[in-house]
Amino acid sequence: MRPPIFIRPLTENERQQTQAGLRSSNAFVLRRCQILLASARGERAIAIARQLGCDDQTVRNVIHGFNSSGLAVLHEGSSRPRHLHTNFSPEGLQRLKDLLHRRPSEFGKERSTWTLELAAQVSLEQGIVVTPISDESVRRALKRLKTNWKRAKHWITSPDPQYLRKKTHGIA
Repeated sequence: MRPPIFIRPLTENERQQTQAGLRSSNAFVLRRCQILLASARGERAIAIARQLGCDDQTVRNVIHGFNSSGLAVLHEGSSRPRHLHTNFSPEGLQRLKDLLHRRPSEFGKERSTWTLELAAQVSLEQGIVVTPISDESVRRALKRLKTNWKRAKHWITSPDPQYLRKKTHGIA
């Protein structure tokens, strides 16, 4: 069983702001103020959670947040990750670009055009990336190269000598 956790004693200013937050039209601020005041009264996290209809870990997170950063816990932060893991190193990006300028058949694939999924598979096989990746990882890598998959089709070339004529005139 976890030991009970409570907020540190509220200063008079913090108590006033927390009580004012009970009248907030923002549900996030209201809920957090309710948690802080209940904890200040000595209620345990699990009891607060039952009373408010939320998870007890949510209550603990609010209490820890208040104890470390004060009333900043009343402001909703971004849920965006601070750092996205990139599968392609700068060298790997260049190798991916070079890979897409070649035919899939050069890598033993029975296709004449690249798909994002196929590029991900061949990138792994060629050691450009060390773990299996998704087609979305390839799309993000292309974005880092200042292009996107739709545009990539324009700079991917074919070894067919008639490629440009066929592409521009639509002749098969």
